[in-house]
Amino acid sequence: MEVKTSLLDNMIGVGDMVLLEPLSEDSFLENLKKRFDHNEIYTYIGSVVISMNPYRSLPIYSPEKVEEYRNRNFYELSPHIYALADEAYRSLRDQDKDQCILITGESGSGKTEASKLVMSYVAAVCGKGQEVNKVKEQLLQSNPVLEAFGNAKTVRNDNSSRFGKYMDIEFDFKGDPLGGVISNYLLEKSRVVKQPRGERNFHIFYQLLSGASDDTLKKLKLDRDFSKYNYLSLDSAVVNGLDDATSFRTVKNAMQIVGFMEDEIRSVLELVAAVLKLGNIEFKPESRCNDTDESRVRDKNDLKEMCELLGIEQTVLERAFSYRTVEAKLEKVSTTLNVAQAYYARDALAKNLYSRLFSWLVTRINESIKAQTKSRHKVMGVLDIYGFEIFEKADNSFEQFIINYCNEKLQQIFIELTLREEQEEYIREGIEWTNIEYFNNAVICDLIENNQNGIMAMLDEECLRPGTVTDETFLDKLNTVCAEHQHFESRLSKNSKFLNDHSLPHSCFRIQHYAGKVLYCVEGFVDKNNDLLYRDLSQAMFKATHSLMKELFPEGNPSKVNLKRPPTAGSQFKSSVGTLMKNLQTKNPNYIRCIKPNDKKAAHIFTASLVCHQVRYLGLMENVRVRRAGYAFRQPYGPCLERYKMLCKRTWPHWRGPAREGVEVLMADLQVPTEEFSYGRSKIFIRNPRTLFFLEERRRQCLQDLATLIQKIYRGWKCRTHFLLLKKSQVVVAAWYRRYAQQKKYQRIKSATTVVQSYARGWQARKLLRELKHQKRCEEAVTTIAAYWHGTQVRREYRKFFRANAGKKIYNFTIQRIMQKYFLGVKSGLPSMSPVDKNWPARPYRFLDAAHAQLRSIFHLWRCKKYRSQFSQERKAVYQEKLEASELFKDKKSLYPSSVSQPFKGDYLEISKNPKYQKLNSCVEEKVLLADVVNKINRANGKGASRILLLTKKNVVLADQKTGQVKASVALPDLISVSVSTQNDGFFALKLKEGSASAVKGDFLLSSEHLIETITKLHHIGSTASDDGEQLDINISDEFLVQFKQDKVCVKFIQAAPKNGNSASCKRKNNRLLEVSVPAATA
Repeated sequence: MEVKTSLLDNMIGVGDMVLLEPLSEDSFLENLKKRFDHNEIYTYIGSVVISMNPYRSLPIYSPEKVEEYRNRNFYELSPHIYALADEAYRSLRDQDKDQCILITGESGSGKTEASKLVMSYVAAVCGKGQEVNKVKEQLLQSNPVLEAFGNAKTVRNDNSSRFGKYMDIEFDFKGDPLGGVISNYLLEKSRVVKQPRGERNFHIFYQLLSGASDDTLKKLKLDRDFSKYNYLSLDSAVVNGLDDATSFRTVKNAMQIVGFMEDEIRSVLELVAAVLKLGNIEFKPESRCNDTDESRVRDKNDLKEMCELLGIEQTVLERAFSYRTVEAKLEKVSTTLNVAQAYYARDALAKNLYSRLFSWLVTRINESIKAQTKSRHKVMGVLDIYGFEIFEKADNSFEQFIINYCNEKLQQIFIELTLREEQEEYIREGIEWTNIEYFNNAVICDLIENNQNGIMAMLDEECLRPGTVTDETFLDKLNTVCAEHQHFESRLSKNSKFLNDHSLPHSCFRIQHYAGKVLYCVEGFVDKNNDLLYRDLSQAMFKATHSLMKELFPEGNPSKVNLKRPPTAGSQFKSSVGTLMKNLQTKNPNYIRCIKPNDKKAAHIFTASLVCHQVRYLGLMENVRVRRAGYAFRQPYGPCLERYKMLCKRTWPHWRGPAREGVEVLMADLQVPTEEFSYGRSKIFIRNPRTLFFLEERRRQCLQDLATLIQKIYRGWKCRTHFLLLKKSQVVVAAWYRRYAQQKKYQRIKSATTVVQSYARGWQARKLLRELKHQKRCEEAVTTIAAYWHGTQVRREYRKFFRANAGKKIYNFTIQRIMQKYFLGVKSGLPSMSPVDKNWPARPYRFLDAAHAQLRSIFHLWRCKKYRSQFSQERKAVYQEKLEASELFKDKKSLYPSSVSQPFKGDYLEISKNPKYQKLNSCVEEKVLLADVVNKINRANGKGASRILLLTKKNVVLADQKTGQVKASVALPDLISVSVSTQNDGFFALKLKEGSASAVKGDFLLSSEHLIETITKLHHIGSTASDDGEQLDINISDEFLVQFKQDKVCVKFIQAAPKNGNSASCKRKNNRLLEVSVPAATA
């Protein structure tokens, strides 16, 4: 069952200001504050949505919220911008009515975010499909592009829209988007050349310098330093919360999605760079012979770079900054420009270049997002435009004047459309229409836009007339023409109450707008309205080879010179506003009024004076009064009966007849005065909010009574159900308990019976056991007596046959039998013939220990002999060397265990077979017993040099590894000892006899990977080669002396952390010490 909800449910404050009672400015503000404090940022005025900027993210824009408001009645849920967007979309889709959504408010109130939320909601609820999704993506991605080029940081808003935007989104008959058209109004181009304190230029300048790659900036001739550009303000260059580099990448991606080509993006960035360069051009005065000043470019470097970007001849643009050509019908007059005029021309060119680029961007986006089909489309327009602006003192200028003029027109059309909507609903429902009194601001619009004596007409006339034209002459004209108007004031007008009113300066005038009085300073009105760009500059721009310049400056074409003065900025804006008003008149309007709660851009702060100011100039109180002038509340009969039917016994709980009759019965039963409501064809109209609140109060009381009744019935049902459950449970518990009790009683009886039986059986068994034991003892006693008796008889009979030494013979016989049995057991249990098999049969008797051990030793020696008899001479020699290595190094050197499993190969270089060592082999006469590569250690630095070590029966030969040349040859008798360390290294020292021929250069310190084999062979061969038969001495120590020529050097071995792998390294510490670092052996 679907639960029916309403705007009035769980309402914080009043969700619809039309229902506010009593209605006053204070109660209006109090209601806004109460809702704002509870994070309710949306409030209705009828179908108008008031949006408060929360200055923080709220969890009310999720996909679940979109689904919650989808296809729901406008007043069915709490106020939300999604409700207005859904109502507009469904009216467009289902009723074929073109819609427009007007979003207004001052800077920082959240207009841009509101327009994004509307577009994102429409994109979420409309159809799906590849083409539809592409259109939606292009429409949404047009926002980042326009924000980058049209938004800027101001003192009121970090992302303030400095232009008005109106987008028509076109839909097909199914409600799927086909495309769109964007119109822009009044870009604040003066910001390009000058920004107020605390504000920035347009975002794109900072984004380009922060986010573009170094290569891109180099091509654009730009530098990342903001301070190098006169058009960029430095006090607010960096804004908290804005990442210009990331935004630049987002803008480039959005431009690609919208449909910009790479060369178009590059052309746009070149123009942006040209504007920055243009601001750096400075001028200096130069006197001429006729005593007139002429301007000249001070530093031509920026001018040169700008001309290169745009493809303009430098001399052409330089002349355009120094001279101005005025053309009449038959003649041309060229005049020089002084420095002030040159700066004016430079800034005018910068403003026109940027504003025309922005207009080109809008046109280019429109080409990409426009609908491709030519059939009739449904249209939803979204207007995001500046709100009413009132600055302090006399800071309101030409821009604020035309902005406020636009808001006057919007207020006028709002009142007209609201009244028309009210009148159409009254007529549709058959309710008598009564005229509503309200303030009609048409008189203010006429003061501004009248073609004969309006302020804008006077300004255009003043700009076009010959002679000296200044802002003061314009103000004098206003004082002459508009002095009698009731909404115009100046120091000289008749409406000024006091001529000495110091709040109204001489250079200002005041207009009584619908939102209040605004003081305008006329300074700059004429120049800003003229918006004059010298023809010389237009023609110079047209001559540029840049792809966009001819399109941006068509008036510079020499073949199409138009001597007619271009239209003024005011007349252009007036025409645009007129077109916009005609467009809005053809559509069903929907309004979003945006309000910012404080000037600090902070959350949870509500400044009443600021909000009150915005409420006044947005005309919200006037909106409420217009809505309440007739009937404050209306509701269809069905929902009304569904909501209030419990107030009448005849309609509760179900009404069987038509809904209108049920409402009539309900209102009659409640005795509501007939003048307080009227019956329409499909709705009931309630005149005063008090009547609605009376119904809501009665409903609340009735709901409490119904809740009490429901609670009573529920509690009674719950108690009865609980009692029956307890009763049923008691029966079940009792049955289970009785069963359990009987089971326990049976178990006790059974257990007792078993115990009695066990005791009885035990007694019987013990009795039987006693009888059997007695019987067995009797039988054993009889047998024993009989055995002794028979023995005695036998001994008596055979005593004469036994000798005196019979016991010794019996003992020997027994021993022989035991030994025979033992030897047979050993024979059958002999182990295998493997010498490493340590198994041996166990000895059966302790007295055989010595014989058992001797037999085991004899068997082991015998099988070892049998095993050795199988060896060849070569293998026997290998094992002899291994045995000798064991005797030399076992438990003495850490390297020995790793060598046991490695066979002794001897000739590791295959010197007899390798042709590389053929020459070396021929130099050695004896047979080579060992050939290996060793490292000869240099005493100077401890580094090793590769040498080939050859061992024969008589000599030790060291040869160069690369050339094979013999470096040293030592006769074995000259070798007295070999020194090695105890550690896991391959170093060894060959010590020679003093005075021998081999000992001229001293001992040899070598390092080998086959140390154990090398020393073993040296020891074996050295003993046989000695003349006196003495063995070669092997010295194993971690510190020994080595004789190098005349000096003795100590070689010391230490353990250290592994370096350069796990190999030992030698390092000279001083002239008398070589230190060898050996890595610690791993477990």
